[in-house]
Amino acid sequence: VGLSPNLDRQTMAEFSQKRGKRRGDEGLGSMVDFLLANARLVLGVGGAAVLGIATLAVKRFIDRATSPRDEDDTKGDSWKELSLLKATPHLQPRPPPAALSQPVLPLAPSPSAPEGPAETGPEVTPQLSSPAPLCLTLQERLLAFERDHVTIPAAQVALAKQLAGDIALELQAYFQSKFPELPFGAFVPGGPLYDGLQAGAADHVRLLVPLVLEPGLWSLVPGVDTVARDPRCWAVRRTQLEFCPRGSSPWDRFLVGGYLSSRILLELLRKALAASVNWPAIGSLLGCLIWPSMASEELLLEVQHERLELTVAVLVAVPGANADDRLLLAWPLEGLAGNLWLQDLYPVEAARLRALDDHDAGTRRRLLLLLCAVCRGCSALGQLGRGHLTQVVLRLGEDNVDWTEEALGERFLQALELLIGSLEQASLPCHFNPSVNLFSSLREEEIDDIGYALYSGLQEPEGLL
Repeated sequence: VGLSPNLDRQTMAEFSQKRGKRRGDEGLGSMVDFLLANARLVLGVGGAAVLGIATLAVKRFIDRATSPRDEDDTKGDSWKELSLLKATPHLQPRPPPAALSQPVLPLAPSPSAPEGPAETGPEVTPQLSSPAPLCLTLQERLLAFERDHVTIPAAQVALAKQLAGDIALELQAYFQSKFPELPFGAFVPGGPLYDGLQAGAADHVRLLVPLVLEPGLWSLVPGVDTVARDPRCWAVRRTQLEFCPRGSSPWDRFLVGGYLSSRILLELLRKALAASVNWPAIGSLLGCLIWPSMASEELLLEVQHERLELTVAVLVAVPGANADDRLLLAWPLEGLAGNLWLQDLYPVEAARLRALDDHDAGTRRRLLLLLCAVCRGCSALGQLGRGHLTQVVLRLGEDNVDWTEEALGERFLQALELLIGSLEQASLPCHFNPSVNLFSSLREEEIDDIGYALYSGLQEPEGLL
């Protein structure tokens, strides 16, 4: 059966292209063989191996640049190549020849040589070579990194807590005068800084602003049972309308469709913090500068003191939301979840880590601090927040393994491996709510960047410190 001219030309073009590529590969392979054969004579086996790896990397780069690739294969190939690099043993540099690094000793007389008077000269004493530089283990590097980049001076922590407490008192007094009809609970500063889980600097404080809801008038609906189908959230529904009609509660002004809207409440408080509070006067009273952050949708206050800079996150909360006493926060959510309340698991997670460490005098919280400081200092790992790292430490922390200080380096590497495995699956389930995937908000490019940085760190952990 004859082929059509167009199909024939297309087939020949593809064949020519494949042949040209094959010839190019053969020519490049011959050049690689020639280089390696000569490098083996000059550099030795170890040097030739290093040159071979570098040449192979250049060849792969040329292949990628000259041949079309399937986008779906790019990610898988890069992870596989990184796995091969991880398995490549590190070659030690060859020591210099003895004839070049040691003094030349006189030759011993041959047994057949005639004995004669030997000339006596000054005795040559061999020189001791200088000691090799001390090579720190991963454990020692981690402890040094913890001392230099994790530990916060006690004076800085005390100052941050004092400023946060004073701001809480001033803000509560303002809310009572501005919104006397709205019953708020006591404003309580807290967060990682108060739980010993803040790394590097005392620069972030959570300020809880609890709502006082009337018992019996409100009930909670899981987010998965709403139109949003969001397992992270809850809806706060107004009940008993037949006995306590709308308007009986001061919070009824924030109802949307029979539910307490976190979005409307956030908008009201954001406008108040930005336009009504006299921050220059409060800052002058406290000896610092305070201003609301307008770039974020969260309620953030920036504090600048001559000895530190602090961010205070104002969190409007519904406390005691369920049997586990977890918090529901008014959070800037998008889409159908805009009026829902985000479930805050930080208090439960911090309490669980503390209980595990108290049980066996472990170092889980120290590991979390190390991971937070490492990700904070590496731009490629900046997308990994405290929430992601807490899930990793909690999952490892439940295992019955050695959690003493001597095993901190081993646990650190194990955490990196767990993160890499989770990134390969693009899934990091929440420890206390497995239906929530904390990696769902990451783009594929971000996952690749984080995975590459972690693979490199697993191969050379010292590079992260």
